Amino acid sequence: METKNIGLRNIEVADTKISAIDGINGKLIYRGYDVLDLVKKSTFEETACMLLNDDLPTQDMLDDFFSNLVAAREIPEGVEKNLRNLPKNSNPMDVLQSTVSALALFDTKRADDRETNYNRAIQLIAKIPIIVAYWDRIRNEKELVRPSKKLNHAGNFLYMLTGNEPDDEIARIFDICLILHAEHSFNASTFAAREVVSTRAHMYAAVSAAIGALSGELHGGANYQVMQMLLNIQTEERVEPWIKEKLSQGKKIMGMGHAVYKTFDPRAEVLRELSRRLSEKTGEPWFKITKKIEDVTAEEMKKVKGSDIFPNVDLYSASTYHMLKIPPDLNTPIFAISRVAGWTSHIIEEKFAEAAPKPMLYRPKAVYVGKYCGPSGCEYVPLEKRLH
Repeated sequence: METKNIGLRNIEVADTKISAIDGINGKLIYRGYDVLDLVKKSTFEETACMLLNDDLPTQDMLDDFFSNLVAAREIPEGVEKNLRNLPKNSNPMDVLQSTVSALALFDTKRADDRETNYNRAIQLIAKIPIIVAYWDRIRNEKELVRPSKKLNHAGNFLYMLTGNEPDDEIARIFDICLILHAEHSFNASTFAAREVVSTRAHMYAAVSAAIGALSGELHGGANYQVMQMLLNIQTEERVEPWIKEKLSQGKKIMGMGHAVYKTFDPRAEVLRELSRRLSEKTGEPWFKITKKIEDVTAEEMKKVKGSDIFPNVDLYSASTYHMLKIPPDLNTPIFAISRVAGWTSHIIEEKFAEAAPKPMLYRPKAVYVGKYCGPSGCEYVPLEKRLH
């Protein structure tokens, strides 16, 4: 009997203390704290430190974490040279994945203990934004903007990308975006990282695998697809006919619906407000167009399926990033800039699980549904006697 591929949906594979998702009630919890509280009261640095350390840090812990992040804001000279030699039309996610993998070559530490991995996590959280910003300037033949020693994580990235220090409101908006994307339990990229590290591979290999998983349009690549949709539509007036045409063709509207949330994705709720604020600040129309996409899609899907559909994190992140002057094909690398905090937290948890049993190699079982010629297999026919 054929078994359907359900993509491990609802299959429990491991315990975690890092985050929890309540898809029914639209809740996302980091280390016990509601993400909606964190975006109001916390910063990305504090959130990342908490994810890596199990709870909110003391002031001394946070100061130490921040100073270590700032100190790690550079990449090896050989890595920078390699970036300059890459084809200028390379996909940014391919560049990021290969460059993170290359960072392993410059790590002289051979230890694989918790402290070493914690320090590697800080290095990766600091360096991934540097790689993304450098690559965008290199491919556009612009002079590199070296990292600031005084700006926070969000502000420093925008500064390195654009060459201009963002104002406080813009920096805070991007900081909130990073908090929202920092962690999301056993999503595809996080599971990829944990699966790789379950073989006792090092952190760079696991993060590189996570970036590869994130690059697909059904995961992190969806926000890029949303921005392409917005650029195709251009005006509010064109939204309804465009959506109706796509739905009539059986196509999916990117940014709508989620595999886990059965109500409003709490991250989308925050991003919708950020998009609205940026639209008012810049005078750009993207918020109104996006809101119209949400409303028309929900209405049409209600007619067809009789059920509600809600926006996910990608719908409003696309317009938000666009109004922050981030190129559309950097939307997914931005996701990685934030999510590396979650990935590395999961990698450390996978490597150093405290509860019994100790971490096991991930080895799911498949059901073979191919050709079957009997208990001894099919008879091998010599090449010259094969008729087809």
